[in-house]
Amino acid sequence: MGASGRDRLLRSGVAALALAVAALLGVGVHRASAAGPVLKAIWGPATHNGVSQFPAYRQLGDRVYEDLLRWDSIAGRRPRNPRDPNDPAYVWPAEVDSSVREAGRYDMRVALEIIGSPRWANGGKPPRWAPHRAKDFANFAIAAARRYRSVHLWMIWGEPSRSHNFRPLTPARPYVALNAHQRIAPHLYSRLLDAAYGALKGMSRANLVIGGMTDAAASISTQQWIENMRMPGGRPPRLDLYGHNPFSIRAPNLANPPSPGGQIDFSDLGRLAQLVDDNIGRPANPSPRLFLSEWTIPTGVDNEFNFHVDPRVQALWIEDALRIAAQTPSIYALGWIHLYDEPPASAGGLITAAGVKKPGFFAWKAG
Repeated sequence: MGASGRDRLLRSGVAALALAVAALLGVGVHRASAAGPVLKAIWGPATHNGVSQFPAYRQLGDRVYEDLLRWDSIAGRRPRNPRDPNDPAYVWPAEVDSSVREAGRYDMRVALEIIGSPRWANGGKPPRWAPHRAKDFANFAIAAARRYRSVHLWMIWGEPSRSHNFRPLTPARPYVALNAHQRIAPHLYSRLLDAAYGALKGMSRANLVIGGMTDAAASISTQQWIENMRMPGGRPPRLDLYGHNPFSIRAPNLANPPSPGGQIDFSDLGRLAQLVDDNIGRPANPSPRLFLSEWTIPTGVDNEFNFHVDPRVQALWIEDALRIAAQTPSIYALGWIHLYDEPPASAGGLITAAGVKKPGFFAWKAG
């Protein structure tokens, strides 16, 4: 999942308040019933206070459960047989094992995000550093696919365009060509993605590989990241779906003008689809659709965002987003993060910390 501290995206509490008031009053917002079903996804938790949350996910109509596979914690020492999930070096998380089984019982697909490299793979550095060999990453992907044979959605690293999440990365100002140092991160990421694609497709053609995994605003803008996702020789890496987290401080509306500062929020998704198609689509990846892994709208002060809206505004924005997703063929799935508020870390849940369902809960359920 993405890192906290998204204040680069969320520019002004005053501006956010104005947007919230406008949304409450219905200014410039067109509402209509969804044109069709939306493939809704949700990040855990699998349990809350010891109680399974999968009945709630079924009630909400979620069809994809998202979870993490941290390579660094699963493979703390180098495995002798890295493609074998039963190698003694691997310590697979019991929570993920249980969640995958539980999702199957509730007829939910699972999307797993592989992130974090172990010290033996990255030269003794922290997990956010890329491994020295893409092959090591690909071998772990094979072991994961063999352990979780029912899983066919694979996200490759979360928000790698953020220096907090992926190194080495040299930040860049938006709208400028990246220099040689700034191109290193998207080039390294492309090698990891392409290697994982080959490994996972080799396991099953049913596996869908989700690459890019950008967010609305990061250390390198989404446009710069996409334009520089290149393999040696210049071709783009292979992928099936393009992953993006379209966090927003305005009501979702594809008619909105472009976000400033190179940001790509929910209202920019039409522009994002074209950007992806133009740069990493044809001929290597014909018209990749968008897998929107994480989206949330906070309704109170938290440590993750520097804005919030009234709970009724959260519901209105959810309605807008689900309508857009239903009517936009380039959107494959829309994922929500945070079922419950978890103060002070997050107030972006659909349910308060006290267990009260917000209007947004019912808006998400209706979509």
